[in-house]
Amino acid sequence: MRLTNGFDASASALTAQRLRMDIISSNIANATTTRGKKVGDTWLPYQRKMVVMEPRQSQFAQMLNQEIQGEAPGNGVRVSRIIEDQAPFKSVYDPSHPDADENGNVWLPNVDIAKEMVDMISATRAYEANVTALNASKSMIMKALEIGR
Repeated sequence: MRLTNGFDASASALTAQRLRMDIISSNIANATTTRGKKVGDTWLPYQRKMVVMEPRQSQFAQMLNQEIQGEAPGNGVRVSRIIEDQAPFKSVYDPSHPDADENGNVWLPNVDIAKEMVDMISATRAYEANVTALNASKSMIMKALEIGR
C-alpha cells in the first residue's frame, strides 16, 4: 500500500467539489437569465446544471494486480459529466420584458436559489471534510517519519 493513497483520494474529491461549487455559482449567477440557448427563432432560458460524480475505476487488470500486490486501490472520485436539469422553466407575466412571448409571459430559468444554497453548503462541507482527511493523512505520515529519529 502506498503512503499517498489517502492524498490521491482526497485530492480527487477536492477537485470534484471545487467543480461542483463552480457549477453552483454559475447556476446562481444565471438565476434570472432569460436567454440561454437559441432554438430556431426562440430563446430558451438558462437551464440549471448539475454535476454527476462517480468513483474512479481502474481497469480490471490493474485492480487485480493491485490486489495481488496487496495495494489498496484508493482511487477517489471523478466528475463523469455535467447534466442539465430537466425541471420545467418558470413563467411570469411581464409584457414589458424584451423576451416576453405573444401572451406577455417571460420564461425564467429552472434555478431555485434555496436549492442552490443547500447544494453550496453540502459542497463546502464535503470540501472541508476532504481537507481534514488530507491533513490527517499528512499528520500520520509526519508522525511515522518522526519514529525514525
